[in-house]
Amino acid sequence: MSFPAQPLAEVALAQQPLAQNLVQSVDWLAIAPPTVTAVVGLVVLVTDLFVKDARKPLLGWISIAGLAASALMLLPLVNDDRSTFCQSGEPGVCSYTADTFTLAIQFLVLGGALLTALLSVTAVKDADRGLPEGEFWFLLLSSAAGAALLPASRDLATLIVALEVASLPAFALVGLRQGDRRSSEAALKFFLSSVTATAVSLMGISFVYATTGTLYLTQVAERIQHVDGQFTTLAQAGVVLTLVGFAFKTAAAPFHFWVPDTYVGAPLPIAAYLSVIGKAVGFSGLILVTVVALPSYADVWGPALAALAALTMTVGNVGALRQQATRAYSAVRLLAWSSVGQAGYLLVPIASAAYSDDPERSVGSSVAYALMYAAVNLGAFAVVALVGRTRSLNRVSDYRGLYSTNPLTALLLAFFLLCLAGLPPGIIGLFAKVTVFSAAVDAGLGWLAVVMAVNVVIALFYYLQWTALLFRAPEAATAGHRAPAPLTAAITVTAVLAVALSGAPQLILRFADTGLF
Repeated sequence: MSFPAQPLAEVALAQQPLAQNLVQSVDWLAIAPPTVTAVVGLVVLVTDLFVKDARKPLLGWISIAGLAASALMLLPLVNDDRSTFCQSGEPGVCSYTADTFTLAIQFLVLGGALLTALLSVTAVKDADRGLPEGEFWFLLLSSAAGAALLPASRDLATLIVALEVASLPAFALVGLRQGDRRSSEAALKFFLSSVTATAVSLMGISFVYATTGTLYLTQVAERIQHVDGQFTTLAQAGVVLTLVGFAFKTAAAPFHFWVPDTYVGAPLPIAAYLSVIGKAVGFSGLILVTVVALPSYADVWGPALAALAALTMTVGNVGALRQQATRAYSAVRLLAWSSVGQAGYLLVPIASAAYSDDPERSVGSSVAYALMYAAVNLGAFAVVALVGRTRSLNRVSDYRGLYSTNPLTALLLAFFLLCLAGLPPGIIGLFAKVTVFSAAVDAGLGWLAVVMAVNVVIALFYYLQWTALLFRAPEAATAGHRAPAPLTAAITVTAVLAVALSGAPQLILRFADTGLF
């Protein structure tokens, strides 16, 4: 039996556009940073099967090299916006975009993960097989890969997948210490809170998808303005639920309850990782959902985020103020509550974007503050990790007289704390707070600026109290703290960054133009 040639040709031509839609080119350079991190994680996992116990430390150095290589892959992307996984015929509708905002957050994530890895080399060695090395490094790299993917995500499906890839390994990292009850309890609290956040976010996103028929952020922004009247309530519920889900992820009050116990129970490098990279993940996702996908609902998320910012910074700073210096693990708890307060400051510019004529600049203020906070807070955790090697209870009172035994370490911790407080010589902390403060004032949120000013004064008390303790006479003779090379490198890098930014704070001005629009 034979068929006419002409109809077959027409069928082939009719199918060609469908084939073009299914086959997409991939910009491998654009996706290189998270991809390299993920590949190195798989390499570490496989290598762990064939490496003897005596050579397990090699896995840590492979991980450090991989994170350094991933960070270097950001350099070719500077000043060169790239997008990939786009809809055929619609180049502006893409799932992955490497713009200025993406690169800034990826630099924070990969740089923070690299510093965490340097801290972890010492922590894993000190644990004496208490932390399984292969699993530890694989989970850390997997989480970093998801965190690096998230700021580039431009559709809701990729956003949620990246969020969970960053979060799920973090649960395991928190509870990875064998035979430690505090670690298991911390992991359980972290897991339950994060799963709740994911469930609420997914429900909200499903409502948004039901009313717009798309997952791409730019299309959601366009279509949600023209939702049929009978679906308006559904769309509003979707917006609110999505915001609540991300509020959990950012540890905004009243969804912050898991933070202190989780930080205390986790290995100290992982607590540092959560305080910086965990926040970067939550805040970058929140920025993409609100400013990019839902600008027409600014009258909903603007007041909500402003109220959350005021409540979060107040709860965090009051919680830190109440910490007793002699309580076990009070140094870590103080930094945990401090990170909640800092989360409130980070929320201020995002809330301001709802009222500002230049929302991109408001978002840039949040990015600049996050970069400052990352360098300084990781430095403080690095010093706490050093002191914790000889003072296992890591109380604030253990730092009394640190200057007499370790002058340079005490000076660096004092500098980091002054940066967090926003006092000279920590000029970068002052500069970042002024940037956030001006974002609120320019947006007409004078009441929020006043609340922030009050909280900055509250924070001064516990930061200065800890700083003064470093230079008081020790109660008893104590030995100096010897720092292993990886820990020394982490402290040095954070110190250089903090000092350089304090000397030239304009270096972070470039991030005021995030390239989101």
